[in-house]
Amino acid sequence: MSKLNGYNRTKAVDYARKWALKRNPRYANFDNIGGDCTNFASQVIHAGGCPMNYSKYGWYYINLNNRAPAWTGVEYLYKFLITNKGIGPVAAEVDINDVKVGDLAQLQFEDDNTFDHSPVIVDIKFPISLDNIYIAAHTIDRLNYRLSNYYFKDIRFLHILGYRK
Repeated sequence: MSKLNGYNRTKAVDYARKWALKRNPRYANFDNIGGDCTNFASQVIHAGGCPMNYSKYGWYYINLNNRAPAWTGVEYLYKFLITNKGIGPVAAEVDINDVKVGDLAQLQFEDDNTFDHSPVIVDIKFPISLDNIYIAAHTIDRLNYRLSNYYFKDIRFLHILGYRK
């Protein structure tokens, strides 16, 4: 496996803070077509230096009608990040104690085995707990929002390990 390049967590979090409560005009807004959370999470990961993967099952955004499902779909992003062997970001599902700023939490709201939301972690206080992890998100826009404020059935954490060029 090729060596991973470093993910710039500072740039990722700076982007998340800048755009959490507004929309970057370079990207379509998916609020009214399923939600904008994963589109926003992908923008943040990209801002952290991760290049797009333009393969058939990749992770990319060109415009509203030319994008990979992984760019805007919660489950598709998860699958791409944890199985990616090519260009672009690579992640691992980790325990709460192994998350860092710039990583993602994914939430499942219903008992349907489908995750529904992809907030970005922008701050972590210690000791690490759901009360001490703060996120930024779109759809219902949030910035510095406690992860514990969400009501959810399940949660998983995605730690961005880096990326391949």
